[in-house]
Amino acid sequence: MDSSLQQRRGGLVSLSPSQTPRSSDKSVRDLRSGDSNSSSKHEKDKGVNVQVILRCRPLSEDEARIHTPVVITCNENRREVCAVQNIANKQIDRTFLFDKVFGPSSQQKELFDLAVSPIVNEVLEGYNCTIFAYGQTGTGKTYTMEGGARKKNGEFPSDAGVIPRSVKQIFDILEAQNAEYSMKVTFLELYNEEITDLLAPEETSKFIVDDKTKKPIALMEDGKGGVFVRGLEEEIVTTANEIYKILERGSAKRRTAETLLNKQSSRSHSIFSITIHIKECTPEGEEMIKCGKLNLVDLAGSENISRSGAREGRAREAGEINKSLLTLGRVINALVEHSGHVPYRDSKLTRLLRDSLGGKTKTCIIATISPSVHCLEETLSTLDYAHRAKNIKNKPEINQKMMKSAVIKDLYSEIDRLKQGS
Repeated sequence: MDSSLQQRRGGLVSLSPSQTPRSSDKSVRDLRSGDSNSSSKHEKDKGVNVQVILRCRPLSEDEARIHTPVVITCNENRREVCAVQNIANKQIDRTFLFDKVFGPSSQQKELFDLAVSPIVNEVLEGYNCTIFAYGQTGTGKTYTMEGGARKKNGEFPSDAGVIPRSVKQIFDILEAQNAEYSMKVTFLELYNEEITDLLAPEETSKFIVDDKTKKPIALMEDGKGGVFVRGLEEEIVTTANEIYKILERGSAKRRTAETLLNKQSSRSHSIFSITIHIKECTPEGEEMIKCGKLNLVDLAGSENISRSGAREGRAREAGEINKSLLTLGRVINALVEHSGHVPYRDSKLTRLLRDSLGGKTKTCIIATISPSVHCLEETLSTLDYAHRAKNIKNKPEINQKMMKSAVIKDLYSEIDRLKQGS
């Protein structure tokens, strides 16, 4: 075994964390072979619809206490959501069909096992996958994605969300397979169209909105139709607990504020990414590296500015949030209508999500809503957004495998480049 990789089973493979398999490399081999080759080709040509999950939260304690009327009903077996609307003293029922529906009594584990777990498995097969939560302020997006805090004894909480459960599943599978792997994570925040690195060292991560002297992190084109965030901190991880601590550290830096709709409303979008390189051997004995990436996105809440009680700076902040989400809606419409121009470049949020919407990534949207009559306008807006998004087609591609010798060669090339730049 090559000592330059310093491999150990069930742990870290010390290869370049930024190494990405390149289809142009002569030593690259496609993951697909035999029958899977033709089926994957068919899937690629035809495209795969974005999966859309609908989750309705229960009434809050305050809503239940004042007997707030419920205008949303969920039929999980039929995958339907019905919204009751009164127009000119006439009741109109609107029914929406989704890939999966989770009603107010649904549990975190149930949602993860049925809707998210299969996507996490795809990451370990070498796909790039994105899961993001969308909905009005106070409908449970952050709860769905992150869930409750870890217990002091480190015990896994029963209300853990999509992110910690995804992490646990990834490590459980890698350990069960006795795999050799390398893993890195990044965590960024998008606030008022400015990107902040939530994992940057404390002295460089402090970001004050009114501080005009600090330059936000730049979003750059990669020359292949995609984007990357220049200078984003990448942390190498070897255990699930390391990721949990990183998640807690980064989440504590996110901007939240109290609104009339939510005591701790997320005022920014966040993207937590996990990149995995896994070593495996071909039947001929060649060592290959495959790469998968999981993007976990928590969008800031859409909201009616007057209803949320936003004033002055908070109103401007809410306006920026709504503007980026409006652009997201325009992108969804353009993709569904097969428009010649898709306005990805109109906001940083849509630039960051470009590959997840109409690109080569497998994508799942979790739309969250409230059952309350007082939120009906925003709920119908979310249902319309989510229902349209079902018709977006991505063309997922498995990342190509790379021979270990090519990885080592590129690793040394990167070291030389870094030395020259220092």
